Amino acid sequence: LTLTDIAAVATVARQHGLPLVVDNTFATPYLQQPLALGADIVVHSATKYLSGHGDAVAGVVVGRRAFIAACREATLADFGGALSPLTAYLVLRGLPTLALRMERHCANAQRVAAYLSQHPKVAWVRYPGLPSHPQHALARRQMRGFGGMVCFELAGGLAAGRALLNAVRLCTLAVSLGDVRTLITHPASTTHHQVPAERRRAMGITDGLVRLSVGIEDPDDIVADLEQALDRVP
Repeated sequence: LTLTDIAAVATVARQHGLPLVVDNTFATPYLQQPLALGADIVVHSATKYLSGHGDAVAGVVVGRRAFIAACREATLADFGGALSPLTAYLVLRGLPTLALRMERHCANAQRVAAYLSQHPKVAWVRYPGLPSHPQHALARRQMRGFGGMVCFELAGGLAAGRALLNAVRLCTLAVSLGDVRTLITHPASTTHHQVPAERRRAMGITDGLVRLSVGIEDPDDIVADLEQALDRVP
């Protein structure tokens, strides 16, 4: 969970005549508006927070009118990729509650991150809302909230990560994010298990790394589930 100083990068991009493209999926337009910070193009995986319920596969490109017109008239015509009516409906269904959901995602993630940061089996927690995050000040400056994504490292490494995933009851084992449900994944034993350990570590994926997409359930329930699961971790 490393942040990018969008305004600073935008300044450099302008100096070199380069367009700046920002993937704003984790933050959503509610928490961060890259165009106002100097970006030229913004992309979103609408599969995540925008639709919000894990039942649509879609994407969004935002930019100047001329650029979007070119995308529609040339790229879309040549390559296809238009949304089905049902998928478009599912995304539109989620948008009216985006602000409400993001407020809850942020509040719950802050609560979960604070809990994990005090747990003896957790080596470290990475969440922009914690003062311990090295870019906490940047997050406060360019975002209106800190998002729903939390990463943490289990002191017990690979075995601990596997044990935690096997022990959770409320949290759903899934590699996606931005769902109303809390999703949990342990990359070293799931998405990146075929990557050699040395290469994983070079990518920042340590053996005990766990990623949480904190949902909008009652925060007490999320913490209780993590607590009982951590009790089972050796």
